[in-house]
Formats: sequence, structure tokens, C-alpha cells
Amino acid sequence: MNAMSATEPLQTTRARVGPGASVGVTEEMIHDLVHGFYAKIRPDPALGPIFGRAIRDDQWDAHLAKMCDFWSSVMLMTGRFKGAPMAAHNRIPDIRPTHFARWLHLFRQTAAEVCPPDAAAAFIAKAEIIAQSLQFGIAASRGELPPVRSACARRTPDEA
Repeated sequence: MNAMSATEPLQTTRARVGPGASVGVTEEMIHDLVHGFYAKIRPDPALGPIFGRAIRDDQWDAHLAKMCDFWSSVMLMTGRFKGAPMAAHNRIPDIRPTHFARWLHLFRQTAAEVCPPDAAAAFIAKAEIIAQSLQFGIAASRGELPPVRSACARRTPDEA
């Protein structure tokens, strides 16, 4: 048996386990969710035109593959996704909070159709966080956030 010296770091390797593993998320489920979701997005009267301007017809296969990589990275921590979602969404000048609300509605609907309840809930929880983060980032880049007031600057009713 080989003893480690006191100067050698202890190395432990753990498999990266994402939040989807415990609720049965699989690559096949991710594929079905992504493809089912975008099948609803493309003809949608509110979202279809925005996606149509951002993604040409000949780019859809690559976009779907990238979104499968994204969700695989989010839910299973595979690390396959290489991209910058904030920058990609920031380039879309006409995207508004109502679009994110519609996006979430269609995502929730598709997740409920494609996934078992626990997996759907896990996907939806992540989608809601992602949508909120993207909305905040876009609003900040447009200077649309309200001014932040520190706790010291707040007045109580007695101070008015």
C-alpha cells in the first residue's frame, strides 16, 4: 500500500450531478422538451416573428442542438454548452417582458406534456430563474432598471 506524503494534495473526484439527475432527467427527455418547445415557439404569433428574425431557417438545426446542449449543461451538468445567452438575447432590440412571460407559458406547457411531474418542476424552476436573469440583464443594458436605493437612504413614515 502506498501512503501519501503530507505535501501531496488529497484528490477526490466526484461525478458532477446536476439538479435533473435526482428527478430522472435524461438526454432523450431534454431533446423531446427542446424540440417540442420550439415547435410551439416558431408558429406563435408573439414569439415566432422574434425568433424568425434572430434564427434563419437554415440555422434551426444548429440552434436546437445548442439548446439541447444548454439544457443538458443546466440540468445534468454535462458542460456541453458553449455560448453567451445574455449577449445573444441582448442583441434582440424588440424583446420585452411580455415575451418572456409568453416564453415561460409555452415552456411550462411543454414541460408538463413531455416530462414526469418532478422533472417538469425542475425544468420550470430553472427556466424561471433563467428568464428573470435575462430580463434583468437586458433591462440593465438598456438603462431601464429603477434606481437602487440603499437601506440608509430609505425613510420611515415617522421621518417624513
